Amino acid sequence: MNHTITECRAEGNYTLWLRFDDGLEGRVYLGDLVSTMSYSAISDEATFSRVAIDPVSNAVTWGGGINLDPELLYRDLATKSQAALH
Repeated sequence: MNHTITECRAEGNYTLWLRFDDGLEGRVYLGDLVSTMSYSAISDEATFSRVAIDPVSNAVTWGGGINLDPELLYRDLATKSQAALH
């Protein structure tokens, strides 16, 4: 199933707040990811804050080939939501 990100914003400490088309919303911490070499281009918080939603792929993007798959982000949030219920 494809989930569409309808809203995305950067918050402090390398955290994204996301909302999906089915109403699922929440925060995803990406600090560990941006500390890796592959994502070092967004390790500056000012650069990280320039996040956008790619209108074609619906990926979270910072441009320059740095993208995050919306399905992975959805699964992360859905798992957290399920864990919070237990």
